[in-house]
Amino acid sequence: MTVIIVLGGQFVQALMFRGPMDLSWEEVDRPTIVDSRDALVRPLVVARCDLDPAIAIGLYPMKGPFVMGHEMVGEIIGLGTAVTGFKPGDKVIVPFQLSCNACDPCKRGYTNACSEVASGTAFGLGPHGGVDLGGALAECVRVPWADVMLIPLPDKVDPIAAAGIPDNVSDGYRCVAAPLRERPGSDVLVIGGLAPSVGLYAVMSAVALGARSVVYVDDDSDRLDLAASLGAEAINAKGVWADLRLDRKFPVVVDANVLDAGRNLAFRSVEPCGTVTSVSGGASAMSSLPLQKMYNKGVRYEIGRVHAIATARPVLDLVVDGILDPARLVTSVVPFSEAATGMTAPGTKIIFVNDLA
Repeated sequence: MTVIIVLGGQFVQALMFRGPMDLSWEEVDRPTIVDSRDALVRPLVVARCDLDPAIAIGLYPMKGPFVMGHEMVGEIIGLGTAVTGFKPGDKVIVPFQLSCNACDPCKRGYTNACSEVASGTAFGLGPHGGVDLGGALAECVRVPWADVMLIPLPDKVDPIAAAGIPDNVSDGYRCVAAPLRERPGSDVLVIGGLAPSVGLYAVMSAVALGARSVVYVDDDSDRLDLAASLGAEAINAKGVWADLRLDRKFPVVVDANVLDAGRNLAFRSVEPCGTVTSVSGGASAMSSLPLQKMYNKGVRYEIGRVHAIATARPVLDLVVDGILDPARLVTSVVPFSEAATGMTAPGTKIIFVNDLA
């Protein structure tokens, strides 16, 4: 028998994106359990992903309408009959990508490429995320494959600290974790910009994982201060991006700037046969990549979405052990009711807390 805690009513409130600078709370159909492996989750805390403001202002063009939000910690309020690992009332982290954990890509750890769903299926991106699963900025979300998708939130972990683990915290971590496993104690360069929190989570992770040194380059004074507080050498590139030359080359480079100026700095600064990881396709044409120079130098260029489920669990372990503290990057905590304006407010990492009745 399906177990459901009824909140009441046929509709729920959700933050709807209809176009650039056009966000509002609207009534949408209440999600229901449609498969015995489903769970219904009430979002408690939602982190603003670095992509969200770009969508909200139209920098990253997407067509609405769809419900926003995809970094969430929530409470289970309903379960299908086949779910065995959870019970109503459990607090859970919900990775933003839908993954079955049974297909060949998922079994190999490539959980961003689950073959059982449309490519890119994720919460909070509407049809642009493959299948429209709804979004986290809502009173209720349906989560398929609950036993696989949901990660128990340990009692000792603050939901605010955990809210970014479904995407941005894990994304920053994966940018440096694999290169540092391959070359322990390496120097790391992180170039900040359009993916502000991902770059800083990469700094945090590199320091925690034993990088010999971490250099952070950006042109935003607040982010530079945050990077310095995390243990990085902070370099202000304002007005000098094109001419900036660092005093050494780096085996591990993270491009969280994703514009031409930052990406070119990444390729200039990586040492021969080093690794550059980019966290986004960016806002510039792929033809701008200096492919011949990369070929001559021997650059390993990693680009692609984080494997959310596969990465979130080891990241959570580091948070539980006190090695990572994602809450250090939280710049403000905002109620759900103010999320429409909070989506475009200044700040590196904004957290939305459910205040809906």
